[in-house]
Amino acid sequence: MTVKKDKVVEMHYTLKNDAGEVLDTSDGKDPMPFLQGHGNIIPGLEKALEGLKVGDTCDVSVKPEDAYGKYHDEGVQEIPMDAVQGIDNLQIGMQLQSQDEQGNPFVVHVKEIKDESIVIDANHPLAGETLHFNVSIESIRDAEAEEISHGHVHTPGHHHH
Repeated sequence: MTVKKDKVVEMHYTLKNDAGEVLDTSDGKDPMPFLQGHGNIIPGLEKALEGLKVGDTCDVSVKPEDAYGKYHDEGVQEIPMDAVQGIDNLQIGMQLQSQDEQGNPFVVHVKEIKDESIVIDANHPLAGETLHFNVSIESIRDAEAEEISHGHVHTPGHHHH
C-alpha cells in the first residue's frame, strides 16, 4: 500500500529551519496521523509523500509558498492597548483571535508589548521559512467513509467537532 488520496498515514517527522534548528518533532511520541489528500498537512509535504510505502524515509525541503506562505509585512500592525482589554497576562508569542471586516475569524500573535500599544502579527509564525522535514512512514491504511467525509483522521477517543 502506498501513500495516496484517502489513505490514513502515520509518520514520524523532524522539522528544522534553514539554520538546522529543530522546530518540531514526533521523536519520543506517537507517530502523527493524517488523511492524505485532504490538506491535513502542508501542501509541499503532502505532495512529496505521495507514493511512499511503509518503512520509507525521506528528506523534504518545502518552500514558503508550499508551506505557510510568504511573509507579508502588512500582516504586522500596532494596535492600542485598550483593544485587548480583559486579556490577562498578555505575553509575547501569545495567540489572539481576531476578525476581518467580514467577521471571519483568524489568529494573530503578539510580537511586541509597548506602554500604550501592542504589535500583532497575522502571519503564521513559519511564514517565509523554507521548512526541512525528515520523515519516516510508519503505517498506511484505507480511510473510513466517515473520515473521508469529515476530511480528517478519527483516532480512538480523539474525535471532536
